Amino acid sequence: MGSSSGSSAARGRTQALPSITRLRAAFHGRVISPADADYDAARTVFYGGFDLKPAVIVRAADATDVAGAIALARETGLDLAVRSGGHSSAGHSVCDGGIVIDLSAMRELVLDVEGHTAWAQSGLTAGEFGLAADMHNLITGFGDTASVGIGGLTLGGGIGYLVRKFGLTIDDLLAAEIVTADGQILQVNDASHPDLFWAIRGGGGNFGVVTRFQFRLHDLGPVLGGMLMLPATPDVIRAFIAEADAAPDELSTIANILPAPAIPLVPEAYHGRPIVMGMMLYAGPAEDGERVIAPFRALVPPILDTVRPIRYSEIFEPEDPSHHPIATGHSLFIDAVDDDMAGAIIDYLETSAATMAVAQLRVLGGAMARVPVEATAFAHRQRRILANLAALYQHPEEAGVHREWAERFAATLGGAPGVYVNFLGLEGEGRVREAYPGPTWDRLQAIKTRYDPTNLFHFNQNIPPAASET
Repeated sequence: MGSSSGSSAARGRTQALPSITRLRAAFHGRVISPADADYDAARTVFYGGFDLKPAVIVRAADATDVAGAIALARETGLDLAVRSGGHSSAGHSVCDGGIVIDLSAMRELVLDVEGHTAWAQSGLTAGEFGLAADMHNLITGFGDTASVGIGGLTLGGGIGYLVRKFGLTIDDLLAAEIVTADGQILQVNDASHPDLFWAIRGGGGNFGVVTRFQFRLHDLGPVLGGMLMLPATPDVIRAFIAEADAAPDELSTIANILPAPAIPLVPEAYHGRPIVMGMMLYAGPAEDGERVIAPFRALVPPILDTVRPIRYSEIFEPEDPSHHPIATGHSLFIDAVDDDMAGAIIDYLETSAATMAVAQLRVLGGAMARVPVEATAFAHRQRRILANLAALYQHPEEAGVHREWAERFAATLGGAPGVYVNFLGLEGEGRVREAYPGPTWDRLQAIKTRYDPTNLFHFNQNIPPAASET
């Protein structure tokens, strides 16, 4: 892959060299080429399975820089990737032989504490935003991983620790600044370009490059949060999900079911045995949260219990920036977990040959489900549970084996219609259509045709304009 990738980068750069030279002259940020010492670091993304070599990386400083990079893509015809935090499950944060718009230097955050709003540039991470807002007892819900960029997370919907209390991230999106395929810098909201504003709330990066977001901020003081580690049996898994579904909206959970890793956190007696690592966050007073979490603790004596009063920003686990996992998987919605399904989950995890195999179950509902389906481009508000079946492994050549395992696993679970686009890998147009079923696809495609008729923004979970659809 390295040789082919390197050739693609060289060909793309040769093709684009005159245009790149013109771009440098007017650029406020940095233009990084394969000759630069930090090129390899700049092209590295979170997932280690994507070793791609773009012709040029444009690290934008502002929306004008972004417009210049989009013009470069129009002039050269090269693929255009857009990177916020670099966590795309499909590897869309970097491309081979093309142009990468890197937003990571655009990290300005302006908090209006009294007005309960914030303007945030797209290069910010969920952790950075959360920490800054939390200092004022304010918050917007962003995922569950500190290093994820707010750009892609927001455009796909945004499911995290506050999804039941405050809804999806897009439910708190008030406005945005976006650069479209023709280089216009637009301010969009419910009154200005409302069709485009609707589309970017769930429709991904198909319609332009969002450079700034305006979010609603919610009051939130100390919370109750942490991890509850339990032995995983079919009965425990089923009951955990049932309790999470019955809990008040203040509680959001992520149940990670896996063979216990041999790490100091896990008692040696449990190494290799199935466990539930239940991440818990109660967005309210600790004494109320203790009552809500008590039934989970009563399911079985916990192996480990770190649930305690914390600041919201403390729920994000520490990360190793040098860790770049190689992973594959399958995401789906399910509506319930009974003993048979719970047993199948344990069985499939035990048959995996991966270094680590995980089934992650997130109970949804609450505030997310109370927003009308047609209000945004996120079409899965009535789904009850989001499941991710993942295999982490060491060598890229193993991918096929683990992908086949994940697909068989998903087929066994069955599931409800649809898929969450932010957890979608390179799985083809059929799966993208599952993310945007029926009228949602039709409406998004009409908006795509209006704002990007040539499909300049195609290096994504693509919704092609009507004229280019085959």
